[in-house]
Amino acid sequence: MNWTTNEFVWLDWLILGVGLVAVIWAVWRAVIKDKRASAGENSSDYLFGKGEPWYIIGMAIFAANIGSEHLVGLAGTGAKDGVGMAHWEMQGWMILILGWVFVPFYELLITKLGKIITMPDFLKFRYNNATGYGLSIITLVAYVLTKVSVTAYTGGIFFEYLLGLNFWVGAIGLIAVTAVFTVFGGMKGVMTLSSIQTPILIIGSFLVLFLGLSALGGGSIAEGWTAMMDNARAMHNGYGINHMFHTDPGDPMYPEYPGYVVFLGASIIGFWYWCTDQHIVQRVLGQTKGEDPGAVITRARRGTIAAGFFKILPVFMFLIPGMVASALAQKGTGFVMNETDAAYALMVKNVLPVGVKGIVTIGFVCALVASLSAFFNSCATLFTEDFYKPMRKNKSESHYVFVGRAATVVVVLLGLIWMPVMMSLGNLYSYLQGIQSLLAPAMVAVFTLGMFSKKITPASGAWGLFGGFVIGMLRLVTNVATDTGKTAIDAISFAGLPTGFWENTAWFWQTNWLVFECWLLVFIILLMVVVSFFTKAPTKAQIEAITLTKGHRQVIRQTITVWDVLGSLLVIGLCVAFYIYFW
Repeated sequence: MNWTTNEFVWLDWLILGVGLVAVIWAVWRAVIKDKRASAGENSSDYLFGKGEPWYIIGMAIFAANIGSEHLVGLAGTGAKDGVGMAHWEMQGWMILILGWVFVPFYELLITKLGKIITMPDFLKFRYNNATGYGLSIITLVAYVLTKVSVTAYTGGIFFEYLLGLNFWVGAIGLIAVTAVFTVFGGMKGVMTLSSIQTPILIIGSFLVLFLGLSALGGGSIAEGWTAMMDNARAMHNGYGINHMFHTDPGDPMYPEYPGYVVFLGASIIGFWYWCTDQHIVQRVLGQTKGEDPGAVITRARRGTIAAGFFKILPVFMFLIPGMVASALAQKGTGFVMNETDAAYALMVKNVLPVGVKGIVTIGFVCALVASLSAFFNSCATLFTEDFYKPMRKNKSESHYVFVGRAATVVVVLLGLIWMPVMMSLGNLYSYLQGIQSLLAPAMVAVFTLGMFSKKITPASGAWGLFGGFVIGMLRLVTNVATDTGKTAIDAISFAGLPTGFWENTAWFWQTNWLVFECWLLVFIILLMVVVSFFTKAPTKAQIEAITLTKGHRQVIRQTITVWDVLGSLLVIGLCVAFYIYFW
């Protein structure tokens, strides 16, 4: 047997099949054991999980974030634009904000209310029902239009390049398998799969990195790194792709990522995603076994610190291997890369030996299923907890579990229906970033002002959330329909009509997406402040439950340990070191 072949051979397929069967058995066993211990199905356990150790929480947060967009998009971006997109991945410090600031708010509110909460619940208590239901609707729409469809789309690409499967077979197969897994596994299944796939994925990805660098350096990893950096410096007409900030207007990346505003824009999206998005926060909510709230907060915080360490890894697991693939293709060693989206799949096929390909692919498949399953589970949670339970009270727990499963199936179908439309809209990452940059400012403003200001009124929450959403969607829809106003101007000119309106409002349609995101956040904050001057103030109960109080600060101080502080400082130090090296 040729152990260095660039193709999947029978041994890889055998290892992949046996490995996936073993994973399915382990997850099934964990779910059945949990149901027996719980004496039946419970909707809260199905949707949220319960009492997981801190390291499982950390793995679950990490696994929920890692999806096919990393295997395809992040590696492809690395091959094309280097570390310019690393701002969105170096967010370990942002996860610490979830653990140190937001977890105490969420868990203390859960303790006070005596029930699990969702993010829309949080806004209902601080603002009003309209704000909470608005967040549920916006989140569900965003999941269908971006998370589910994008993950399935990029998963189809990955399986096509790596395993030679037809794109639609890979995409639909991934959705079908994940839907079945989510329906029967629930959050316990997601947590168990996360604990299995995380070590396989990390070890396998670093094997790809080190063996790729070794191949590039003629057997030396250090020389391979030097060759990769030399190739990165020479790209983009000599401006290079080896640095994170592009401040020269002549740099080909400047129009898309202008100067230092990229850090602020990435932080706004990161704040929304890591601290307020149901998909991520659900990994730490409900982690209680009747314990003291302080113990629950401590365990959840340590889970976020562990996730902070994990979050530093994807740059090395996916983005830099993409840069290695670019250098290998330029070196002329037989490594052919016609599309940058094929970078990671080609690295797996070309640098890993027979057998190892199959083992590593197990981790990749599990990562895709775990990530997509987490999205499905979050959608089921939002629908069941925020819409169905209030309308149909006093139903059995098995009934609510069934409704959650039915909601999962609906999300699957909507994601499939939307995917062809999404594929026709052009560049995938531009589409995805555009959606996120237009949704994030409203979420950041509403959550931050609600938690840290006692003056912000309940009515201002709905104004900020819906106002920001409408403005963002207006820009998105018109830009997609008119190619940022260009086709509209051409059509009006062809008809012999004045084009003044479109030309005078070009700042709205054509402003860089990161700059627009920052100004949209400023506008929403000002809007909420102005509305608060003319509307009814929040009640004392609302302020005490949500806004930062002495009680919150006291609980935070009581749960602090030296190891938590040292771990957090180490995460921040690693992020700073990365920025310094690739500045």
